[in-house]
Amino acid sequence: MDINFELLDLRAFLAVYEFRNFHRAAELLHLSQPALSRRVRNLEKRLRVALLERSTRHVTPTAAGRKFEPMARRMLDELEMSLASIGGSKQQHSGQITIASLPSAAAYFLPALMNNFRKQYPLIRLRVLERLIADANQCVLRGMAEFGINAADPTETDLTFMHLVDDPYVFVCHREHPLAQRRFVTWKDLCGPPIVGIARDVDIGNRNEFDDAIAKANLRLNWACEVSNFTTALQLIEAGAGGTVMPYMAVPLLRSAKVTIKPINKSLTRSIGIVERRNGRLSPPAKHLRHMLIIECERYQRSIRR
Repeated sequence: MDINFELLDLRAFLAVYEFRNFHRAAELLHLSQPALSRRVRNLEKRLRVALLERSTRHVTPTAAGRKFEPMARRMLDELEMSLASIGGSKQQHSGQITIASLPSAAAYFLPALMNNFRKQYPLIRLRVLERLIADANQCVLRGMAEFGINAADPTETDLTFMHLVDDPYVFVCHREHPLAQRRFVTWKDLCGPPIVGIARDVDIGNRNEFDDAIAKANLRLNWACEVSNFTTALQLIEAGAGGTVMPYMAVPLLRSAKVTIKPINKSLTRSIGIVERRNGRLSPPAKHLRHMLIIECERYQRSIRR
């Protein structure tokens, strides 16, 4: 394999990969379509493998293209970070940082965090891959993300996990629900009323923890229905279909005047932290973003203890 290809070849491939369209990719890179096509063909020739399947209407990555995409992106990012670090100033750093995050953690931590980070590194683009537990870990493992914000997963031996916060599960119900006037509820209280659950095949990580806790307590819940996400669960709860149990960190996604949130006595918690590749190295801006996340999580932990 000849690795003597140009950086613009990598940029051309990544642009087509992202847009699935040569015309839009050429506009982004300020190239003509023939010049862009030559760049991609040159890269494929050097790698001795087809990266893209082309037709008159569609552009689709091949299996090799999908495998090469995170490597190409990482090569570009690391080079841009290295060149920017020569200047020494945060204002001169450019490039992209990609993180993989649970949707609830992304919604809770990242808005303010990303805004503050952009003030210090205005030339760096932040890319967030919102994934559930297993997929988020795979994004980090395959190099698609520098690090992840995820729940603990002891099965991934090639990743490290740094615990940051304990996220308790809470009960969410309609304000006219029989349990809505309680200061808190117990697991036993939840055995009677109908429960709206998240399907196991959608969120197997959280469901495993939840089902194990119920089984150990020798309880049986009244499952009214299962849905694919908490947004649908909220709509059913607003219509009076029952209540649901969800991580507290996801509560900001469910702001509604019709629902209320109740702590669960001796609640189950999930461990949220930073996932990284074992022996992996972060760029200086990525390390700074990681440090900001640690501080933000410490604030969160103090708030839920009050």
